[in-house]
Amino acid sequence: MNLPPVIVVLAAGRGSRFDAMRHKLAQPLGTSTVLGQTVGHAIASGLPVVVVTTEPLMAEAASLVAGRDVVLLPGLQRGSAALGMGYSIAAGVAARPNASGWLVLPGDMPLVRPASIRAVAASLASHPVVFAQHLGRRGHPVGFSAELFSDLVQLSGDEGARRVVARYPSHGVEVGDPGVLVDVDTPSDLAAVRDRVTTPGAPR
Repeated sequence: MNLPPVIVVLAAGRGSRFDAMRHKLAQPLGTSTVLGQTVGHAIASGLPVVVVTTEPLMAEAASLVAGRDVVLLPGLQRGSAALGMGYSIAAGVAARPNASGWLVLPGDMPLVRPASIRAVAASLASHPVVFAQHLGRRGHPVGFSAELFSDLVQLSGDEGARRVVARYPSHGVEVGDPGVLVDVDTPSDLAAVRDRVTTPGAPR
């Protein structure tokens, strides 16, 4: 019997646009960190979660999920074409080959609500590619059905799964969640997210 869709949280990038000593995913946010908030919302969806990361964030990832749910990659080298987001997605999918699908969620998107994740997962039953959208704008997570396993495990480089999305019919799930569009790339992004987390009624 196939397992339910698995959330693949991507936490293996260098975060080079975030000019700080500490990696952007390890930056404090609320009572946790950027990655901690993202993973916490993923776990709250009720779906299985794997975190794909590298050595610098291994301790952070291991504090959030069980060791068996952490996929450790070799460190990324500047300019490398062999690794990147595509490689991370491939590794996460390969780690859970019997799932009924996979939802790709970047680790720097701490405002995505559990309900939005569940909505994308539910639509995988009838579409090969599903993405969350808010007010018509594409966001994350992006879900892929089990039939796309072979395509996903061959990904590499920094384009992520764009080629797979372009190759198959995709379906947007409209959600009332602006967090599906918000990522943390710069210190100003983090400041804006912190404001939203501390505002009453904002997603936690």
